[in-house]
Amino acid sequence: MHVFVTGATGYIGSAVVRELIGAGHTVTGLCRSEDKATGLTAAGAEALYGTLDDLDTLQRGAAAADGVIHLAFTNDFSNFEGALALDLGAVEAIGAALEGSGKPFITTAHANGHTVDQAVLAMAERGIRSSIVSLAPSVHGETDKGFVPMMINIARAKGFAAYIGDGTNRWPAVHRLDAAVLYRLALESAPAGSRLLGAGDEGIPLREIAEVIGRHLNVPAVSITPEEAATHFGFLGPIAALDITSMYNTAQASLATRELLSWKPVQPGLIADLEEGHYF
Repeated sequence: MHVFVTGATGYIGSAVVRELIGAGHTVTGLCRSEDKATGLTAAGAEALYGTLDDLDTLQRGAAAADGVIHLAFTNDFSNFEGALALDLGAVEAIGAALEGSGKPFITTAHANGHTVDQAVLAMAERGIRSSIVSLAPSVHGETDKGFVPMMINIARAKGFAAYIGDGTNRWPAVHRLDAAVLYRLALESAPAGSRLLGAGDEGIPLREIAEVIGRHLNVPAVSITPEEAATHFGFLGPIAALDITSMYNTAQASLATRELLSWKPVQPGLIADLEEGHYF
């Protein structure tokens, strides 16, 4: 297939591009500049210059492809509602270009992005093989800049690695290379209207993550109270307190995704990845 990928030069997108090309697909990736396009073309993909608000370019890229994987998102936490509105506009533009074609359209779920998700799922009734991938909160691997590196930086700055209460609340995680395989499989065979979960580790206790961080930084792992979490972790505090595995029934959703697409994560889990040392 010829695949149009937005966010093709990002942390996850670059892995998806390599996975697609390695499986025999061809790729056109959306990127903002020639500088961003360097890695894209080196991987064997073509570059299409544009941004998420450039709807004509998005539609042109989608119409020329056999399928679309939409990974671009403006992570502007100061105006998250604006970021979601921009995403919805891009999704609707791509959907208009694909309507009635039967082509696959894979998107990524975002926090509080229910309106966007519903718009994508509704495209299944408009002749589009649309599906949504929800990724675990930690998508780990080389060059990760997400929650775990934030926890490491906080531990380094404050002299201890914190967990909340007894630290038994669990975080799902997935290696970004396994996530890339999931996007490819969704493109190739996910039924219209599918919700998919990308979780290699279905639930790791936060205390275990903190203990590995502490060991590598040579600082103690320390329990803090929920009241202390906001001050210690900042905006990450409420997330660090959640038992995400039980909230979202991660184990059942993960099993359903694996069975539906024959997805088998094979990369190191989060703890093994941390033990390799590249995070430090």
